[in-house]
Amino acid sequence: MNPKQMSPKRRFKIIILPAILVIAALILVFNSAVIINSGTVGVVSVLGAVQDAPMGGGFHFKAPFVTTVVKIDVQTQKIEVTATAASKDLQTVSVIAAVNYHIDPSAAPELYKTVGMSYEMRIIAPAVQESIKAVVAKFSAEQLITQRQIVSNEIKTELAQKVVTYHIITDEFNITNFDFSEEFNRAVEAKQTAQQNALKAEQELAKIKIDAQQQVEQAKAEADALRATADAEAYAIKAKADAESYAIEAIQKMLRESPQSYLEYQKTQKWDGKLPVVGAGAGTYLDINSLLN
Repeated sequence: MNPKQMSPKRRFKIIILPAILVIAALILVFNSAVIINSGTVGVVSVLGAVQDAPMGGGFHFKAPFVTTVVKIDVQTQKIEVTATAASKDLQTVSVIAAVNYHIDPSAAPELYKTVGMSYEMRIIAPAVQESIKAVVAKFSAEQLITQRQIVSNEIKTELAQKVVTYHIITDEFNITNFDFSEEFNRAVEAKQTAQQNALKAEQELAKIKIDAQQQVEQAKAEADALRATADAEAYAIKAKADAESYAIEAIQKMLRESPQSYLEYQKTQKWDGKLPVVGAGAGTYLDINSLLN
Protein backbone atom coordinates (compact mmCIF):
# COMPACT_ATOMS: atom_id res chain seq x y z
CA MET A 1 0.00 0.00 0.00
CA ASN A 2 1.19 3.45 -0.83
CA PRO A 3 2.11 5.37 2.39
CA LYS A 4 0.19 8.34 1.08
CA GLN A 5 -2.96 6.23 0.98
CA MET A 6 -2.52 5.15 4.65
CA SER A 7 -4.44 6.77 7.43
CA PRO A 8 -2.44 8.97 9.79
CA LYS A 9 -2.81 6.47 12.62
CA ARG A 10 -1.60 3.56 10.54
CA ARG A 11 1.25 5.64 9.08
CA PHE A 12 2.36 6.50 12.62
CA LYS A 13 2.40 2.83 13.69
CA ILE A 14 4.22 1.56 10.61
CA ILE A 15 6.71 4.34 9.83
CA ILE A 16 7.08 7.02 12.48
CA LEU A 17 6.98 4.88 15.62
CA PRO A 18 9.75 2.48 14.48
CA ALA A 19 11.89 5.42 13.49
CA ILE A 20 11.39 6.97 16.92
CA LEU A 21 12.25 3.69 18.59
CA VAL A 22 15.45 3.35 16.51
CA ILE A 23 16.52 6.88 17.37
CA ALA A 24 15.74 6.31 21.04
CA ALA A 25 17.71 3.07 20.98
CA LEU A 26 20.68 4.83 19.42
CA ILE A 27 20.51 7.59 22.01
CA LEU A 28 20.32 4.96 24.73
CA VAL A 29 23.33 3.13 23.33
CA PHE A 30 25.40 6.27 23.04
CA ASN A 31 24.47 7.29 26.58
CA SER A 32 25.33 3.85 27.92
CA ALA A 33 28.95 3.79 26.72
CA VAL A 34 31.98 6.05 26.98
CA ILE A 35 35.53 5.85 25.63
CA ILE A 36 38.36 7.33 27.69
CA ASN A 37 41.38 8.09 25.51
CA SER A 38 44.99 7.65 26.62
CA GLY A 39 46.27 10.67 28.56
CA THR A 40 42.86 11.45 30.03
CA VAL A 41 40.75 10.21 32.92
CA GLY A 42 36.99 10.32 33.35
CA VAL A 43 35.31 12.06 36.24
CA VAL A 44 32.05 10.22 36.91
CA SER A 45 28.96 12.03 38.22
CA VAL A 46 25.81 10.14 39.18
CA LEU A 47 22.80 12.46 39.40
CA GLY A 48 25.25 15.33 39.95
CA ALA A 49 27.28 13.61 42.69
CA VAL A 50 30.97 13.31 41.74
CA GLN A 51 32.43 9.88 42.39
CA ASP A 52 35.80 9.61 44.11
CA ALA A 53 37.29 7.03 41.76
CA PRO A 54 38.37 8.24 38.31
CA MET A 55 37.51 6.28 35.18
CA GLY A 56 40.63 4.98 33.44
CA GLY A 57 41.37 4.67 29.74
CA GLY A 58 39.33 2.37 27.48
CA PHE A 59 35.70 1.52 26.72
CA HIS A 60 33.19 1.70 29.61
CA PHE A 61 29.45 1.22 30.13
CA LYS A 62 27.49 3.65 32.28
CA ALA A 63 23.95 4.15 33.39
CA PRO A 64 22.31 6.31 30.71
CA PHE A 65 20.86 9.73 31.57
CA VAL A 66 21.76 9.52 35.27
CA THR A 67 25.52 9.16 34.85
CA THR A 68 27.78 11.70 33.14
CA VAL A 69 31.51 11.44 32.48
CA VAL A 70 33.75 14.50 32.13
CA LYS A 71 37.13 13.87 30.51
CA ILE A 72 40.14 15.60 32.08
CA ASP A 73 43.55 15.80 30.40
CA VAL A 74 46.28 14.46 32.75
CA GLN A 75 49.15 14.88 30.29
CA THR A 76 51.74 17.64 30.70
CA GLN A 77 50.23 20.98 29.73
CA LYS A 78 51.70 24.45 29.33
CA ILE A 79 50.52 27.84 30.44
CA GLU A 80 52.24 31.21 29.94
CA VAL A 81 51.69 33.89 32.58
CA THR A 82 52.66 37.57 32.70
CA ALA A 83 53.25 39.23 36.07
CA THR A 84 54.50 42.59 37.34
CA ALA A 85 56.54 42.69 40.54
CA ALA A 86 58.86 44.96 42.53
CA SER A 87 62.47 43.98 43.18
CA LYS A 88 64.28 44.34 46.49
CA ASP A 89 65.63 47.73 45.38
CA LEU A 90 62.12 48.79 44.31
CA GLN A 91 62.62 48.43 40.58
CA THR A 92 59.48 47.53 38.60
CA VAL A 93 59.94 44.20 36.83
CA SER A 94 57.70 42.65 34.19
CA VAL A 95 58.06 38.88 34.01
CA ILE A 96 56.85 36.41 31.40
CA ALA A 97 56.97 32.83 32.66
CA ALA A 98 56.10 29.45 31.14
CA VAL A 99 54.83 26.65 33.39
CA ASN A 100 54.57 22.97 32.49
CA TYR A 101 52.21 21.05 34.77
CA HIS A 102 49.97 18.00 34.94
CA ILE A 103 46.99 16.87 36.98
CA ASP A 104 47.40 13.98 39.41
CA PRO A 105 45.23 11.34 37.66
CA SER A 106 44.06 9.73 40.89
CA ALA A 107 42.91 13.10 42.28
CA ALA A 108 41.22 14.45 39.14
CA PRO A 109 37.70 13.92 40.61
CA GLU A 110 38.66 15.98 43.69
CA LEU A 111 40.01 18.81 41.52
CA TYR A 112 36.86 18.77 39.39
CA LYS A 113 34.63 18.74 42.47
CA THR A 114 36.39 21.67 44.21
CA VAL A 115 37.53 23.83 41.28
CA GLY A 116 35.87 22.62 38.09
CA MET A 117 37.44 22.77 34.66
CA SER A 118 38.72 26.37 34.87
CA TYR A 119 41.65 25.44 37.13
CA GLU A 120 44.19 27.25 34.94
CA MET A 121 42.55 30.65 35.41
CA ARG A 122 41.34 30.09 38.97
CA ILE A 123 44.36 28.32 40.47
CA ILE A 124 47.50 28.14 38.34
CA ALA A 125 47.74 31.67 36.88
CA PRO A 126 47.14 33.47 40.21
CA ALA A 127 49.58 31.12 41.98
CA VAL A 128 52.26 31.87 39.38
CA GLN A 129 51.78 35.62 39.78
CA GLU A 130 51.91 35.42 43.59
CA SER A 131 55.03 33.24 43.51
CA ILE A 132 56.80 35.60 41.13
CA LYS A 133 56.03 38.62 43.31
CA ALA A 134 57.13 36.85 46.50
CA VAL A 135 60.47 35.69 45.09
CA VAL A 136 61.35 38.76 43.00
CA ALA A 137 61.03 40.90 46.14
CA LYS A 138 64.00 39.01 47.65
CA PHE A 139 66.44 40.03 44.91
CA SER A 140 67.79 43.30 43.58
CA ALA A 141 67.29 44.12 39.91
CA GLU A 142 70.92 43.31 39.16
CA GLN A 143 70.66 39.97 40.96
CA LEU A 144 67.56 39.10 38.95
CA ILE A 145 69.72 39.38 35.84
CA THR A 146 72.89 37.73 37.11
CA GLN A 147 71.18 34.99 39.18
CA ARG A 148 68.31 34.21 36.85
CA GLN A 149 68.44 30.42 37.30
CA ILE A 150 68.40 30.71 41.10
CA VAL A 151 65.39 33.03 40.89
CA SER A 152 63.61 30.61 38.54
CA ASN A 153 64.24 27.65 40.87
CA GLU A 154 62.89 29.53 43.89
CA ILE A 155 59.75 30.57 42.01
CA LYS A 156 59.18 26.96 40.93
CA THR A 157 59.48 25.77 44.55
CA GLU A 158 57.10 28.48 45.75
CA LEU A 159 54.59 27.68 42.99
CA ALA A 160 54.74 23.92 43.55
CA GLN A 161 53.81 24.38 47.21
CA LYS A 162 50.81 26.53 46.28
CA VAL A 163 49.23 24.29 43.62
CA VAL A 164 50.01 20.85 45.03
CA THR A 165 47.10 21.17 47.46
CA TYR A 166 44.84 21.14 44.40
CA HIS A 167 46.61 18.02 43.07
CA ILE A 168 48.37 20.01 40.35
CA ILE A 169 51.99 18.95 39.84
CA THR A 170 54.55 21.51 38.59
CA ASP A 171 56.86 19.84 36.07
CA GLU A 172 58.91 22.80 34.87
CA PHE A 173 59.13 26.54 35.36
CA ASN A 174 61.02 28.91 33.05
CA ILE A 175 61.37 32.66 32.99
CA THR A 176 61.17 33.57 29.32
CA ASN A 177 61.67 37.31 29.79
CA PHE A 178 62.64 39.95 32.36
CA ASP A 179 61.72 43.52 31.44
CA PHE A 180 62.71 46.57 33.50
CA SER A 181 61.81 50.24 33.38
CA GLU A 182 63.44 52.57 30.85
CA GLU A 183 65.26 54.40 33.65
CA PHE A 184 66.81 51.16 34.90
CA ASN A 185 67.79 50.07 31.39
CA ARG A 186 69.54 53.40 30.82
CA ALA A 187 71.33 53.06 34.17
CA VAL A 188 72.50 49.56 33.28
CA GLU A 189 73.74 50.78 29.90
CA ALA A 190 75.60 53.66 31.53
CA LYS A 191 77.17 51.29 34.05
CA GLN A 192 78.29 48.92 31.31
CA THR A 193 79.82 51.83 29.40
CA ALA A 194 81.65 52.99 32.54
CA GLN A 195 82.92 49.48 33.18
CA GLN A 196 84.17 49.17 29.60
CA ASN A 197 85.94 52.54 29.86
CA ALA A 198 87.48 51.53 33.19
CA LEU A 199 88.66 48.24 31.70
CA LYS A 200 90.17 50.08 28.73
CA ALA A 201 91.95 52.53 31.05
CA GLU A 202 93.21 49.63 33.16
CA GLN A 203 94.57 47.89 30.08
CA GLU A 204 96.28 51.08 28.91
CA LEU A 205 97.79 51.58 32.38
CA ALA A 206 99.06 48.01 32.37
CA LYS A 207 100.66 48.62 28.95
CA ILE A 208 102.31 51.80 30.25
CA LYS A 209 103.67 49.88 33.25
CA ILE A 210 105.03 47.14 30.99
CA ASP A 211 106.68 49.71 28.69
CA ALA A 212 108.16 51.53 31.69
CA GLN A 213 109.43 48.27 33.13
CA GLN A 214 111.05 47.39 29.82
CA GLN A 215 112.70 50.82 29.69
CA VAL A 216 113.97 50.39 33.27
CA GLU A 217 115.35 46.96 32.44
CA GLN A 218 117.02 48.32 29.29
CA ALA A 219 118.55 51.23 31.24
CA LYS A 220 119.73 48.82 33.91
CA ALA A 221 121.34 46.61 31.27
CA GLU A 222 123.08 49.62 29.72
CA ALA A 223 124.26 50.76 33.15
CA ASP A 224 125.56 47.28 33.89
CA ALA A 225 127.42 47.28 30.59
CA LEU A 226 128.96 50.70 31.32
CA ARG A 227 129.89 49.55 34.80
CA ALA A 228 131.54 46.44 33.39
CA THR A 229 133.50 48.54 30.87
CA ALA A 230 134.58 50.95 33.60
CA ASP A 231 135.59 48.05 35.83
CA ALA A 232 137.64 46.55 32.99
CA GLU A 233 139.36 49.87 32.27
CA ALA A 234 140.05 50.42 35.96
CA TYR A 235 141.45 46.92 36.23
CA ALA A 236 143.71 47.54 33.21
CA ILE A 237 144.94 50.84 34.68
CA LYS A 238 145.58 49.16 38.03
CA ALA A 239 147.39 46.30 36.32
CA LYS A 240 149.56 48.74 34.38
CA ALA A 241 150.27 50.71 37.53
CA ASP A 242 151.14 47.54 39.41
CA ALA A 243 153.50 46.51 36.60
CA GLU A 244 155.18 49.91 36.58
CA SER A 245 155.46 49.87 40.34
CA TYR A 246 157.01 46.43 40.19
CA ALA A 247 159.47 47.62 37.55
CA ILE A 248 160.45 50.65 39.61
CA GLU A 249 161.01 48.48 42.64
CA ALA A 250 163.16 46.13 40.56
CA ILE A 251 165.24 49.06 39.24
CA GLN A 252 165.64 50.51 42.69
CA LYS A 253 166.80 47.16 43.97
CA MET A 254 169.26 46.90 41.10
CA LEU A 255 170.65 50.32 41.94
CA ARG A 256 171.13 49.37 45.51
CA GLU A 257 172.83 46.11 44.72
CA SER A 258 174.85 46.94 41.53
CA PRO A 259 174.92 50.46 40.08
CA GLN A 260 177.07 49.24 37.20
CA SER A 261 174.41 46.68 36.24
CA TYR A 262 171.80 49.45 36.11
CA LEU A 263 173.96 51.42 33.68
CA GLU A 264 174.28 48.37 31.47
CA TYR A 265 170.49 47.97 31.66
CA GLN A 266 169.99 51.57 30.50
CA LYS A 267 172.37 50.96 27.57
CA THR A 268 170.43 47.93 26.42
CA GLN A 269 167.15 49.84 26.70
CA LYS A 270 168.42 52.68 24.49
CA TRP A 271 170.63 50.71 21.94
CA ASP A 272 168.91 50.22 18.60
CA GLY A 273 170.79 47.00 17.84
CA LYS A 274 173.23 48.58 15.30
CA LEU A 275 177.05 48.78 15.78
CA PRO A 276 178.83 52.09 15.04
CA VAL A 277 180.61 52.85 11.76
CA VAL A 278 184.40 53.55 12.38
CA GLY A 279 186.54 55.71 10.14
CA ALA A 280 189.70 54.01 8.79
CA GLY A 281 191.35 56.93 7.06
CA ALA A 282 190.64 59.99 5.01
CA GLY A 283 187.22 59.43 3.42
CA THR A 284 187.24 55.75 4.42
CA TYR A 285 184.76 54.21 6.88
CA LEU A 286 184.55 50.71 8.24
CA ASP A 287 180.99 49.35 8.73
CA ILE A 288 181.23 46.82 11.53
CA ASN A 289 177.61 45.66 10.97
CA SER A 290 178.45 44.54 7.42
CA LEU A 291 181.48 42.63 8.67
CA LEU A 292 179.38 40.78 11.20
CA ASN A 293 176.76 39.83 8.62
